[in-house]
Amino acid sequence: MHVNAQAGRHPGNRMLYVGDIAFTSMPDRLVGIRRGVVAVENGIVSGCYESMADVPADWQDVPRTDFGDALVIPGFNDLHIHAPQYPTAGLGLDKELLPWLETYTFPAEARFASPDYARIWYRRFIQRMWEVGTLRFSAFATLHREATLTLARLAQESGLRPVLGKVNMDRNGSEELSESTEESLDNTVAVIETMRSETPDIGYIVTPRFVPSTTPELMRGLAEIAQRYDLPVQSHLSENRGEVAWVRELHPECASYTDVYEQYGLLRDGKTIMAHCIYLDDEEIDTLRRHDVTVAHCPQSNANLTSGIMPARRYLEQGLHVTIASDVDAGHVPDMNRHIAAAVAVSKLRQTQYADETALRLPEAFHMATKEPGRFLAAATGQAPAGSFEPGYAFDALVVEPMTSPWELSVAERVEQFIYTGTPANISHRYVAGHEIPRPFAE
Repeated sequence: MHVNAQAGRHPGNRMLYVGDIAFTSMPDRLVGIRRGVVAVENGIVSGCYESMADVPADWQDVPRTDFGDALVIPGFNDLHIHAPQYPTAGLGLDKELLPWLETYTFPAEARFASPDYARIWYRRFIQRMWEVGTLRFSAFATLHREATLTLARLAQESGLRPVLGKVNMDRNGSEELSESTEESLDNTVAVIETMRSETPDIGYIVTPRFVPSTTPELMRGLAEIAQRYDLPVQSHLSENRGEVAWVRELHPECASYTDVYEQYGLLRDGKTIMAHCIYLDDEEIDTLRRHDVTVAHCPQSNANLTSGIMPARRYLEQGLHVTIASDVDAGHVPDMNRHIAAAVAVSKLRQTQYADETALRLPEAFHMATKEPGRFLAAATGQAPAGSFEPGYAFDALVVEPMTSPWELSVAERVEQFIYTGTPANISHRYVAGHEIPRPFAE
């Protein structure tokens, strides 16, 4: 591959990027352009062209970066990941959700009370996000104020563009992982205020862990904070049958798990992520659609913890926004290509059980890990959308080197091969809003 000397110029300058371009402009359409050109100005895509001959005249003399026969795709966007659970990925996956939380997750998160421990592991987590090409993400931290700020500061330093939140939980935690309602709310406000002054590129997202961990008083307080600061919200919903039954016992006054979040003001219109959502009834689906909630589908996690299979096709047909997410560490790897493949695979399993639910196609799943979550992050943060090479999108890109094949592949086939067999070693360059991002914290 040849990359000319203009690579890495400041995005304030116009730049042209040449390579085998692939992105999904629509869920059912993968655009593949052999030796295509993406025009970028101030970090934002100005246009995407079939060849240099199609580039406007006033761009013909603009410096260009030629990636040769490499594949250029949008960076991945992951809307559900637990940053402090990265150290325990791959452990305890013979358990179901609630025993797994008690045995592995809560003890692991309690260790982030140590600032030194938090810094070591959050550095490793961010480096791993960079490696796998997840350039933007929505992360749960822990309930610890200082550790959450450590994650935000490291993210700011890295050049990646996540949103993240201090976890809130004032009931049903553990002796080592608990906080009062007042502490939870006060520390949330303190983190928000500090991040607004110190980490301007990192968004805050209000993060009640899930209904069993948050009292009504805490949920009301978090809803007020989200409203006051105009912030998005993320949580879990209907991941496991035992969890759903527990919520019913805790809140008999509410019609459903979804109704709890609605009654306490935590379904912010167009600014809410709910992860898993496996066991929703039609009324709950209507509620999520009415509030324009984005659903994070975590197929690897749901298989690992024997939670079930989200009916992604049915939700899409009923008008829900559905994205694909890793849910590390219930999902055992953060690599989004693996989760795209898993989403397609489990949808095929559902098709064998439900004849009226057709399986996801690869372009749809790719769209659910790039453009669709990028749409949510733009709405939630006010930044330019990411996840496509259409005009107006931030130039977030991965450059994927050619992989071994016995014959010449189309651009679409090369995307498919990378999704199913690619590794971080295949990614040679990573761009966020026009900036090439080097490996964070390299010694």
